[in-house]
Amino acid sequence: MLRRSIVPRLLLSILLLPSLATLAATEVHERRLDNGLKILVKPDHRAPILTSQVWYRIGSSYEYGGITGVSHLLEHMMFQGTERLAPGEFSRIVAENGGEENAFTGRDYTAYYQNLANDRLEVSFELEAERMRHLKLSEKEFLKELEVVKEERRTRTDDDPQSLTYERFSAVAYDASPYRNPVIGWPGDLEQLGLDDVRDWYRLWYAPNNAILVVAGDVDPELVFTLAEKHFGPLAAETIRPPKTRAEPEQIGEKRLRVQAPAKESYVLMGYKTPSLADADEPWEPYALEMLSSILDGGDSARLSRELVRGARIAASAGAGYRAFERLPGLFLFEGVPAKGQTAETLEAALRDQITRVQSEPVDPAELERVRNQVIAAKVFERDSLFYQAMQIGLLETIGLDWRLADTYVDRLAEVTPEQIQAVARKYLTPERLTVAILDPQPMETTQAAATPQQGGQTHVR
Repeated sequence: MLRRSIVPRLLLSILLLPSLATLAATEVHERRLDNGLKILVKPDHRAPILTSQVWYRIGSSYEYGGITGVSHLLEHMMFQGTERLAPGEFSRIVAENGGEENAFTGRDYTAYYQNLANDRLEVSFELEAERMRHLKLSEKEFLKELEVVKEERRTRTDDDPQSLTYERFSAVAYDASPYRNPVIGWPGDLEQLGLDDVRDWYRLWYAPNNAILVVAGDVDPELVFTLAEKHFGPLAAETIRPPKTRAEPEQIGEKRLRVQAPAKESYVLMGYKTPSLADADEPWEPYALEMLSSILDGGDSARLSRELVRGARIAASAGAGYRAFERLPGLFLFEGVPAKGQTAETLEAALRDQITRVQSEPVDPAELERVRNQVIAAKVFERDSLFYQAMQIGLLETIGLDWRLADTYVDRLAEVTPEQIQAVARKYLTPERLTVAILDPQPMETTQAAATPQQGGQTHVR
């Protein structure tokens, strides 16, 4: 799978419980407070622990030119003091209570979480309610965190040739969609962001009627609702006017770009415009696209690894990826690094051959069954994580889908047929929907970096 996931890397390791045999479908309890806060509780009594997550319907796809990166910067500021808490005190209190906490910003959401023992839930609620409406936002802390974000951008994007290629690729692939902007923000926008921008963003979006509270673990739903009413109930709602999103115009021809950057090796990135679950022509199409991505890149036995890496040795690495759960239409992506002695053009041609194959030949039922079993086993195993259970609920609700889709997800994947996989490949993996980026390696500089990163801020999971 492609490396640029918008979910935390520790997704499958946090609160992972061992026994799949004890995993049972559990009812989700739902309530909405008078101020608009939606609360979803999923009891799971296998261990005396819980995860508490607050999801805000705000991310980089809500931003406009001039302030890109403001959602991510605000995420940093959320740890830098409130009217009652000094900078860093939030994290200290969670740690003193034996918990762990972090946050992540994506294109469609910003989320904050704490993993705690089940008798420490009120600690989480008290802290999150405090910073939902009472963030301090001092100039001193803002300037410090802004420099941290700039340095993060330099190390993760500007100095990473593949990430830089992906950023430029996205800006070309999308003409109007806000998905063309990087979550971390464009350098020019970071240079001109001010504290007032962050303060206005916080006031507008960090309100109970724009948030979803998800709790999973060894909890009593009624107690969760009572504590939520106590701590979040008094918070004032905000008048929310979601921005009008520019629809992505139909692409009418293949796009290409070449990125010249210091690098040791070339890199190929290809993306086809595809629908998300929210806007697909047929409800089964996103599930077929997910199965197609697993046919191509579902581990060492999948086609790209088996045939391009170990077989023909055209690629040192190759992958494919697709996300059904997004607020707006996205891309079906292919990426690869040519093997030694091979060129980017040769690898691109090999990837195109793989696409032609799935369009012209239905997947063999035995191959599909093997891949289906792997995918479903992975999805069921993910359900064994409290963190993932809560995250799947929060993600679906934040992007405007019903959390109940999580309960039918595995069943929908199991229903996908070879004919449906072939159909979506023919329909969506077409030249007029394609953007291709090639990283053209330039000589690596040998001089030592001139600047030492400024210290003092927190870097959170993305």
